[in-house]
Amino acid sequence: MTDNRISALLTDADKTAVLDAIQTIRTKLPFLIDLTPEERKGLPRLGDKSQAFVSQALELATQNTDILPRSFDVDEFRKDVELFNALRPVVLSLTQLFELLDDTYVEVGSEAYSGALAVYHYARAAGKGAALDNLLEGLAQRFARKSGRKDASSTPKT
Repeated sequence: MTDNRISALLTDADKTAVLDAIQTIRTKLPFLIDLTPEERKGLPRLGDKSQAFVSQALELATQNTDILPRSFDVDEFRKDVELFNALRPVVLSLTQLFELLDDTYVEVGSEAYSGALAVYHYARAAGKGAALDNLLEGLAQRFARKSGRKDASSTPKT
């Protein structure tokens, strides 16, 4: 193992505390929904360039309710805008946290796999007769190649 960037442990108590904190977030945001990929694709997106447009439209709607059809609910529109603005810093914070968590997860997985490869190579170098045959055979299954052809003995003869 040549490059060990992370040396840490996550205790059961800390893992439980983190999972509890995630559950608290879910509890505090009971309105969260799960969109299908098709639903996501069909939605118009509110990006940075459109935020000013939405704010101006809310101001126009608030001051000129007489131009809107009765079916248009200005209060619901306002709630959507306010919730969007309130969620923005939460999404940013959680996105940054997720990126850190994901990068750490990928790095630790890579370090663990590199360590396993080193152990395998050292054990193979130690050779047969070191009472490692069964263990090496189990580890070697990771590198076993599957043949794309059917075994000739298993094909029926015509």
